[in-house]
Amino acid sequence: MFWRCNELRITLHRLLFLQRTYRTKKEQAMSSSVTLPKKVPVMPLPGALLFPHALLPLHIFEPRYREMLKHALAHHRMFCVALLKPHCAEWNSTGDFFHIASVGLIRACVERSDGTSNLILQGLERVRFRAFQQEAPFPIAMIESLESESTTSVETEALAAKVLELYSNLKGDGPRQLPPKVDRYLSDLSDPELLADLVTSTFVSDPLHRQRVLEELSINKRLRLVIQYLREESGSAAA
Repeated sequence: MFWRCNELRITLHRLLFLQRTYRTKKEQAMSSSVTLPKKVPVMPLPGALLFPHALLPLHIFEPRYREMLKHALAHHRMFCVALLKPHCAEWNSTGDFFHIASVGLIRACVERSDGTSNLILQGLERVRFRAFQQEAPFPIAMIESLESESTTSVETEALAAKVLELYSNLKGDGPRQLPPKVDRYLSDLSDPELLADLVTSTFVSDPLHRQRVLEELSINKRLRLVIQYLREESGSAAA
């Protein structure tokens, strides 16, 4: 359901899009007119998460998700991608997936002649599912926004610098090697929240680790998690 065939291309699209759109929180607030609806469809997937500011390409082919896509396009052009819990190969109830996710906006969608669709979903905000208006054929969740604790300090700056240091050790690792322009953009990020989310989305491979970062609202604690997981990724790369 989600494309993994060209990780470098996905990374490039994510970061170059962000370079144009999300330079600072202030600019984002001034330029964004997107208001979250009170309820959105949910697409539970194994191994896939969407972070705020990131882009996720999806291939929609199941009949229930084709219906979900039509619903989203007819309303707010938004839906959530929710991670399935580890014991679930597929979902049968709302208890089979995590209830903290990101709302995504459909930025581009192309319907194919066979009825399937390819789309690009742009992450907007972290949300929690409060309740479900429906469960079938696809979930529709009542949502509440989750705000990060964004007070910065000297500790925050030190943690962000450590994330960048660990990122520099990973960026040349085979398929994760980044083009120079993207590398410069990521290396120059001054927003610790954006840095934590983008580095996690791009370099942390374990879905449960990514989910843990997504759920953490303290920026400092989130950065510590990213540091821990990047160290594990560095160990895996070295092995």
